[in-house]
Formats: sequence, C-alpha cells, structure tokens
Amino acid sequence: MRKGLSFVLSLMLCLLGLLPAALAEEKAETENVLPDDYVYPVEEYENFTHKTTRTYDSETLKYRIETFKVKGCRCFLVKIWLQDPGKQIRKATAQWKKNIQFPATMAKQIPDAVLAINGSGYVSPQYPWIPEDYPGTNKDYYYTPLGSLTVTDGEVFRYLEGIPYYGLTLEADGLHMYVGADNDRVLGAEPEQTWSFYTQCPMQMNGEVLTPRDWSFAGKQARRTVIGRVNRNNYLILSVTNEGRNGLTLHEVNDFFRKYFEVEWLYNLDGGPSTALLARKQGRKRMGTVAGGAAKDADIMAFTELTDP
Repeated sequence: MRKGLSFVLSLMLCLLGLLPAALAEEKAETENVLPDDYVYPVEEYENFTHKTTRTYDSETLKYRIETFKVKGCRCFLVKIWLQDPGKQIRKATAQWKKNIQFPATMAKQIPDAVLAINGSGYVSPQYPWIPEDYPGTNKDYYYTPLGSLTVTDGEVFRYLEGIPYYGLTLEADGLHMYVGADNDRVLGAEPEQTWSFYTQCPMQMNGEVLTPRDWSFAGKQARRTVIGRVNRNNYLILSVTNEGRNGLTLHEVNDFFRKYFEVEWLYNLDGGPSTALLARKQGRKRMGTVAGGAAKDADIMAFTELTDP
C-alpha cells in the first residue's frame, strides 16, 4: 500500500514539474503566431540571385540591390520589403507648371528616404507630346506629369473629365495599378499619390502581358525604370542602364520578369535620361546614386522606414 502511495505521489510531483514547462511552451507558441495577412520579407528568389551592390535591413524596411547583365546590358534590381507600404512610400515633386528638378534635389523634401526612383513621365518644351484626347494645347501641360489624374499628398492637381486613368496610385495598403479606369473610381479609393506615364505603360496584370507588340516606344532599346508588386509588402524595381548596350526593350523586360518572378502587376515609369536609382547605405544619412539621376524629372517615388511602427 505504501509502495502504491509513493508511486502516485511521485507521479503527481513529476506532472507538477512538467506543467510549468508545458505552459511556457504553449505561451511561446501563442506569442509566435503571426497575423493571417503577414507577409515575410523577400530574402531570396530561388531562380534569381546575383551580385549584391547594396543592402538595407531594419525592422520596417529591407532592401537588396543586385546587379547583373541582360543581353549585355547592365541592370540593377531592387528587392524591397515594407512593413506598411501605404505609409512608407512617398512622393516628392517639382513645382507644378513651373519647372522640373533633379531627383536628388526632390529627394531632399523627404530627408528620411532610404531609396528613391524617378516617377512620372512629363510634358515640357523638350517633350511636348500629349495624348490626342487631352483637352487644350501642349503648353497647358508643360512641367506637369502625364496622366488624366494627378494627386499629390491627397490634393487633386489634375482631373480630366471623361478620360480614363492609366497609372499607379498609393492607397492605404500600398501601390495599385489602374488600366483605363474611370477617374471617379480611382478617387473613390482615396489615393494619397499618383504616378503616370503613357497609356500603354501598364505592362503586366495577373500574369497577362499588356504591352502592345506594335508600340514603337516599347520596341526601342532604352534605359528603363520598371516597378512590380509581388504582394502587399514586397516590390521589385528594375533599373536598366545604357552600359554595354543602349538599354532594353519593354518586350525584353516583360520576358525577364516572366522568366524569373511572379508579380501581381508591372508598370513602366519614365525612363531614358530620366532614369534614376538613389539609395542610402545602412548607417549613412544621405542617399547616393546607384544609376542614372543626371536628368531632371517631374516627380520621384521614395521609400522610408516606418516612423511609428
């Protein structure tokens, strides 16, 4: 009887000793559960990893810039993760209808920018072309970005009634691409910023190539800035230089992305001389030029850390 009682007491003591450990393990598992919409930062892409030229790693923003050649042409690819892209993607502009400015100059408006690229295509005496359905004359659009809708910091600077919008918007959950959308529908999403170029500049949507095969602009070798959304938190930015070749056609860029990546959408921002890629090294206060940046633009797209996580 005593032996049986001793066994029971020993068993109870063992269970009591294991209980705190079990509770601690359960608590740890609960604390490590992530929300359903959490997306891990992109560390590597299985089929595409090349020489790294610059990296940045913080709790709210991570990027990796890789360099490589496509058909002999030097390119840079930014793999960037943002914790809250709706708050971490910013826009800086030149003076509306007054001038255009160097990307580095506009970037000074956003002193906490970690990365910046050139943004919208624009109209000027040097590049006076406007779509046929735009009202007024070319001069009415000098030193302003293309696009039937222009929003900067929530303020609407242009609204062309009845002309559909082709371009990017920054909304509460990050960047979105619109392909021929009604302006009121776009404004209904309450965009904080817009970036736009030619109406043919949406390149891919959900795996479908949108770039017209017979568009002469797309078939020319040129410097490019192309951005794609992988998911809510992850974006890819391709900067094509004219080192080793005059650049890439948009068809070649489409082929590149289709070969290596899956993106929700892909958009061609301004390029040619306007191409710019600026980045700040870890621990530095100022951004340096990685590619381009030698020509003036109408606006830029910048990426910052989250100031209030």
